[in-house]
Amino acid sequence: MTDLLFTRLTHGLLLASAVCLASPAMAATPAQFDSALAQFQQARAGHEAAIGKSAEAFEALLKAEPLNPVLMAYAGATTTMKATTTWLPWSKMSYAEDGLALLDKALTLLTPAHNAPQQHDVPATLEVRFVAANTFLAVPGFMNRGARGAKLLEEILASPLLGVAPLEFRGNVWLTAAQLASKENRPQDARKYLDEVIKANAPQAEAARTQLKAIAS
Repeated sequence: MTDLLFTRLTHGLLLASAVCLASPAMAATPAQFDSALAQFQQARAGHEAAIGKSAEAFEALLKAEPLNPVLMAYAGATTTMKATTTWLPWSKMSYAEDGLALLDKALTLLTPAHNAPQQHDVPATLEVRFVAANTFLAVPGFMNRGARGAKLLEEILASPLLGVAPLEFRGNVWLTAAQLASKENRPQDARKYLDEVIKANAPQAEAARTQLKAIAS
């Protein structure tokens, strides 16, 4: 049962495009970050080999910028995803707990200074919360992170910063909110968020239309 729950983790991480908060020295270059992010996107698409590569890439970037909450959040998410790559129960728990601890720490590092748009024009405070929310919502229920993941998602939706974030990021947030609402049997809320995607003509509009049809049926 635990194996099946952890297997869902990789496919449950529906994350938006990332930002990188630059530090004065040894900051990750856009190319380095984009390379790590590309591996992450392959990992969440189901390519198991990319999980380890993504984790290694973000760990290396985090070593250069140990107080960068965005890098720490992605390092935490990829470490948590490594729980899906092993059959050993103790290794699964170790990866999951280590990854969640990094996400917790990344959230505590957020300050008003992280409200400004950074790389990819997404405010770091939203990016970190979204990475954490998706991971918390994806891990098995016995880890008791679902409620916190839902709360983080609510904070993102209520933040005035969401209105200045890139449309692709907003679309991902709305889609995730719709999926959670559907899972919690809140079809009216799900339709509301899907309508936001379509009304804004976000890149996810076609996916939103498909989900609306599923709700209607």
